[in-house]
Amino acid sequence: MKTNLLIIGAGGVAHVAAHKAAMQNDVLGDICIASRTLSKCEAIIDSVHRKGHLKDASRKLHARQLDALDVAATAALIRETESQIVVNLGTAFVNMSVLDACLETGAAYIDTAIHEDPESVCEDPPWYANHEWKKADACADRGVTAILGAGFDPGVVNAYAALAAKSYFDTIDTIDILDVNAGSHGRYFATNFDPEINFREFVKVWTWIDREWQEFPTHAVKRTFDFPVVGEQPIYLNGHDELHSLSKNIDANSIRFWMGFGDHYINVFTVLRTLGLLSHEPVQLAGGGEVIPLQVVKAVLPDPQSLAARYTGNTCIGDVVKGTKDGQPREMFIYQVSDHAAAYAEVESQGISYTAGVPPIAAAMLIADGTWDAGRMVNVEELDPEPFIALLDKTGLPTEYLEIEPDSDQSFRGSVGPISDEIARSTATVTVSAADPLIAIRGR
Repeated sequence: MKTNLLIIGAGGVAHVAAHKAAMQNDVLGDICIASRTLSKCEAIIDSVHRKGHLKDASRKLHARQLDALDVAATAALIRETESQIVVNLGTAFVNMSVLDACLETGAAYIDTAIHEDPESVCEDPPWYANHEWKKADACADRGVTAILGAGFDPGVVNAYAALAAKSYFDTIDTIDILDVNAGSHGRYFATNFDPEINFREFVKVWTWIDREWQEFPTHAVKRTFDFPVVGEQPIYLNGHDELHSLSKNIDANSIRFWMGFGDHYINVFTVLRTLGLLSHEPVQLAGGGEVIPLQVVKAVLPDPQSLAARYTGNTCIGDVVKGTKDGQPREMFIYQVSDHAAAYAEVESQGISYTAGVPPIAAAMLIADGTWDAGRMVNVEELDPEPFIALLDKTGLPTEYLEIEPDSDQSFRGSVGPISDEIARSTATVTVSAADPLIAIRGR
C-alpha cells in the first residue's frame, strides 16, 4: 500500500482531482495541494469542505506554496508531507522537474499530458521520446512507478484502445479518437483549459497513418459524426498526446485524433493565428520591451474554471475502433458522456475539467492498492485497462459501448484523401455583428 497524496497544480483539473481524492481519502490518506499561488489551493480546499467531500475528517487536507520547476523544493515537500503518490496537474512545462523530484524521493508519479518545452511547439514525434521516455531506465532502476498521460485524452482513451485489443478485437485496423464538447458556456470565446497549452496544440497536425507519422495543416481535414447524446457534430483531424504512445504500444495500421470545433471557434482562432497573436515567440514593442503574444491572449481570455457555473450541455469522448473479431469485420465506439451542469453540481467544475480530473485519482487509487504500482514508467495502455475502467464507472465516468455496422451509414470514415480536396471541404461559415458580437454563437 502507498498512501498520502501530493497534488501539484491548482487549476480546473486539480480542483476536480482534489474533490475526488477527498472522497477517497480513507484509501489515499493525507492530501496536500501545492501551487505557485497559495490562495488558489486554499480556494479548492474551501470548495471540498463546502461540498462535504472529505470522507475521513481525521486525515489532513492542506495547502502549500510551491514552484514546481524547483526540483529540490518539490522533493522537500514530498518528504515533508510523506507523500508516496504525486499527481502532477500543473502546466505541462513542469513535468520533467516533478518527475525528477519523484525519482529523488521514490514517490510514484502521475501526469495527464506530455511535457512541453516553452521554446518549442509540436516537436517531431514521438513526443514522449523527446522528454519523459528518456527517464524510463532511471524509473526502472529505482523501482519508481511513473504513469504518463492518465487524464481522459490522453488516459482513458488509451485504456479504451487497450481494452479493444484485449477483449473486443483480434486485429485492429484503425483507431479514431473523437473528442467533442457540445456544451455552451455563454461567453464570446474561451478555452476549456489553459489557453497557452490549448493553442500550442494547434500549430500543426501530426497523426499516425499507415504505420508512419504524417503531417497536415491545422483544421484542414473535417468530418461530421452522429455522436450518442450530443448528436451530429463537426470534428477536425488534430495531433494529440496519446497518438505518440499508442502508435508504439497498440498494433494498428492508423491511429488518429479528432476534436470538435464549431464554426465560431474556427473563425476566432483563425483570425488570432493569422494576426500572429498565437505565437509563442517574443515580439518587440515600439516603446521598448517585449511581449509573447500567446501569453497576452491567455491573459485576456476567461479563466477556464470561471466558466463552470454557467456551463450547460454535454461532452462525448471515445474511440471508434475498426478491425476483426473471429474472422468477421467489427466496428465499435467505446465512449463516455459527461454533463457540465452535473459536474458543477457535484464538484463546482465544468465537464472538461471533470473528465480530466477524475482519471488520475482513479490511477492513484490503483497505485495505492498495488494494482497499477508497476515500479517502472508506463503509458496507460501498457496496464490492465479493466480495473481502471471499472473504477471510473464507480467514480463518475461510466463507459458506454456502441456496436456499429461496418461500412454502414453510421460508420466513421476517417481515411484522409488528397489534401486539396480535404481543405475544400473544411470551410467554416459564420455570421457576425459588430453591434452584438454574441450573435455569432447564438446562431449555432
